[in-house]
Order: sequence, then C-alpha cells, then structure tokens
Amino acid sequence: MNTPRLLGLLGLLLLPAASAAPFVFDQASYRQDVQTLASDQFEGRGPLSKGETLTVEYLENAFKQMGLAPGFGDSYRQSVPMAKITADQNMQLSVGDLVFNNGSDFTARTEQIQPTIKLDNSDIVFVGYGINAPEYGWNDYAGIDVKGKTVILMVNDPGFATQDPQVFKGNAMTYYGRWTYKYEEAARQGAKAVFIVHETAPAAYGWNVVQNSNTNTKYTLVDKQKNRSHIGVMGWIQHEVAQKIFAAAGLDYDKLKLTAAKPGFKSRSLDLKARLEVKNTIELATSYNVAGLLPGKQRPDEWLVMHAHWDHLGKTVHEDQTRIYNGAVDNASGVAGVLQLARNFKTLSATQPPARSMLFSAFTAEETGLIGAQYFAENPPVPTKQLVAFLNIDGMNVGKGVDYILRYGEGVSELEHYLDDAAKAQGRWVKADPRPQNGLMFRSDHFALAKQGVPGLMFMSLGDTDPDYIAHKYHQGADDYDPSWTLGGVEQDLALISDILEKLANNDDWPKWLEASDFKTRRAQDGR
Repeated sequence: MNTPRLLGLLGLLLLPAASAAPFVFDQASYRQDVQTLASDQFEGRGPLSKGETLTVEYLENAFKQMGLAPGFGDSYRQSVPMAKITADQNMQLSVGDLVFNNGSDFTARTEQIQPTIKLDNSDIVFVGYGINAPEYGWNDYAGIDVKGKTVILMVNDPGFATQDPQVFKGNAMTYYGRWTYKYEEAARQGAKAVFIVHETAPAAYGWNVVQNSNTNTKYTLVDKQKNRSHIGVMGWIQHEVAQKIFAAAGLDYDKLKLTAAKPGFKSRSLDLKARLEVKNTIELATSYNVAGLLPGKQRPDEWLVMHAHWDHLGKTVHEDQTRIYNGAVDNASGVAGVLQLARNFKTLSATQPPARSMLFSAFTAEETGLIGAQYFAENPPVPTKQLVAFLNIDGMNVGKGVDYILRYGEGVSELEHYLDDAAKAQGRWVKADPRPQNGLMFRSDHFALAKQGVPGLMFMSLGDTDPDYIAHKYHQGADDYDPSWTLGGVEQDLALISDILEKLANNDDWPKWLEASDFKTRRAQDGR
C-alpha cells in the first residue's frame, strides 16, 4: 500500500480531526433535514411550486432559529425573477421523410418567452462540436452560415474524442464541451435550433438523464428582450437518430464525427429540412435564493460563502402516473450539510466570533442552468470584490468515510492549498477528479460565481463512493432518503469543510486564481 493511502487509513481512526474550530456532527438533526427536504410532501423541490414554498419556509425558519441575520438586507430571501416554461410534450421532429418521437428519440425546449417556436423546413447543418475557440485555434463555424438554421453538433470537445493532451485539455472537458456553451455559441452565430447528439461516454450520463431533465417544466431568467437572444430550440437527439438523419443525407455519421475531432474539419449542410413545433405554457413568477448571515467581528464587510443548491427536478405526471424526483443526495444532503455548518459556527461565535462575515446560502434552479446562482452572482448582496470565496456542496457521501477527498480541477486557484492542508490534517489524501471528461467544474453553482471572478471549491461525491448512483439514481425517482445511510462520509467531509471555513473566516488571505483565465481577469477588475 502506498504511503498516502496508509496515512489515510490511519487518519480515519482519528476522525473528527482536531482544528481551531472543532466540528460537532449532530447526526439526528442532519437526518431530519434530509428526510424532510427529500420527502414526497416537498414534491421534489421544483422551483415555483408548492415544493419551493415548503423548502424556502423550512430554510428561512432554520436560519431564524439559529439566530443568523438575514442574508439579503432585511430579508432571508433574494427574489429571483424567472419564467416557468412547460413545453407541450405531444410533438414530433420531422427530417425529410423521417419522423421522431419526443422523449424516446429527441427532446426540445426553449428559454425564449414565446408561446410557440416553429421550425418550418429549416435547413440542417452539421457543425462538428459547435466550438469557436480562438485560443485553441478552433472554429467549427468558419466558412459556414447558420443564421436561422438548425444545427446538429456533438457533446464534449475534441480533446475527449482524441484523448490527446495537446488538443484542448485532452481527456479533461473544457467549458467548450458543455451543453450550455453549445447553445450559447449557436445563438451567437444566429442559429435558430440546436440538436446535440447524445452518447453516454462524452455526455457522462445516459439518455434517461437527458429525458428526465428536458421533458418537464424548465426555468429561466428573463431579460428585457424576453430572451430573444437565446437559441430558439434547445434540443438533444439520440445517437441512433443522428445515424438515421445522416444516412438520409447519404452520409455516415460515425465516420464523419471522427473527422470533426481533427483540425481542419469543415462544417457542412446536410441538404435536409427540419420541421418541429414547440408549444409552450409560460408563467412569469418569482423564485427565491435563501441565506442567513453570521456577521464578522473584525472585518464584517469581507464575506465568505458556504452554499448548496436547494432545488431538484420536482414532479412529473405522465399517463396519470405521478413521479416525484426527491433528490435526497442531489442535493438535500448538501443543504443539510450547510445547515450543520451554520449551526456549528453560530454556536462557536458566542465565544469565538469569526473575523469575517459568513453567509450560509441555498439557491434556486441550479438543475436548470445555475439560474439562482447566476442571479446572485450578478446581483450580490455586497460587491464581488468583498466575496473572499464560495464553497459549494453538491451531493455528499452518505455512506462510510473514505481515506481521500475529491478535488475538481487542478492548478485552478489557491483554494486547492486549503483543501490539501485540511485533508492532511485528517490523515486523508487528495484524489484528482477521476472523471475530468465529465466537466463537473462547470456544472454547479460555484461556476456562476467563478465567472464573476470569485474563486470556489466544489465538494461532490456523486457516483464516486456509490457506483450505482449515476446509473440508477442520478436525476431519477430512486434518489430517495435511506435510513440505512451510515453518514460517515458526511461527518468527515463536513469536518474538513469546517476546517477550511474556519481558516478563511479568520485570516486575511484573498485566495488567487492560479491559471490564466476569464475568471482571473474578472477578479483583477475587482482589484483582487
């Protein structure tokens, strides 16, 4: 056994680790929080639903009972203006003589505030990965006009396809590989519709996740132009559907996708037309971020944020069958963790108040595109130059403790040094993201703050300690509270996070970005 692992196993016997602010884990209250938030009564915590009302009230009352101050001026709530968009699922996609069924073959939705989005014999163009990345010398849109057209493209980026570390970042996904980027870039290029070809390996999840995430009610922020600048149709298609479409164009999709991963690829028209009508029921409403504040004693204007998103997928009704997506691990487990940390630091503050202010938060609509986090990042309660760091829990290890802690990203920010030190203090080792191709760095709320220059750390165990989780529980009805959870992993990770929080809350450090990036540039604009 190697030395780090040996030290890790020995360290497990010493938990919880000693620190300047010892963490006390109240397993009963943690279980109660998860069990309540993930109960059928809360209906999957869908934004703008009965589930949201119950969730927000629960969190607000918890912060009040702890004695935390309101996180947003005189309120524990930050209003997030949103649109609730439900697409009529009785739709079909036609390409030439081919007809495809919604849900099983494709998904389609929109963020535009329009009752109907229609593709009427829309020209179809294949644009490879749909990437325009000057720093990598890559532009799939070079030499082709996609204005008003339907584009078909692939998920992930050429680095994953080639496994060449000299191409993008090799196996590690860049933001150019995320589906959010694909839609954003296609919109900038003037396209009307995007269909991303799904394959499990590059997407990092099965078709069931795509289907469950895109065939129910979705949410979006709304701009003054009613989101007209967003892509009209945000779609996915099965790999087999892509094969059939390309065959109808006299092409072999699987051969063509190989060329799309190589420099010099030229996008091309398929000489086919797409027909689709997306009918939407739209409700403009207000959702809420929730936060409680523990004011700092010496430097109260410097804020440290501890966070977990409160929302999940809500419930669906199909053929008179109701399915509730309770999201116990994702992310009732994380919210309960934030509440545990908040209670501990509030209790400790009676004798050892933090030097800096600590905000304990839970945002809305992470599952539909980091919406609550984006709104917070663009409308923070204090300027971003006053935000020291943003720590984010998105799914905890509810099983036994392990001898390592996961690190997402490498050489990104100085917060990684805090992670290293806290892990060492527990006798654990830091394990690099085992699936960098999944792009988890870009898939949770800390990323919205990173885009505003605020460095962050993500704590996530989804699928790592439970190999069955991604395949059978992630974004599915089976993600339920289980009283047999041992919670050893929760206790050790919360103790580690507490160690990091305690240091940041009491030192005068401003963690820096390590690599050149838009994040680092944005932070420099704040003078940090």
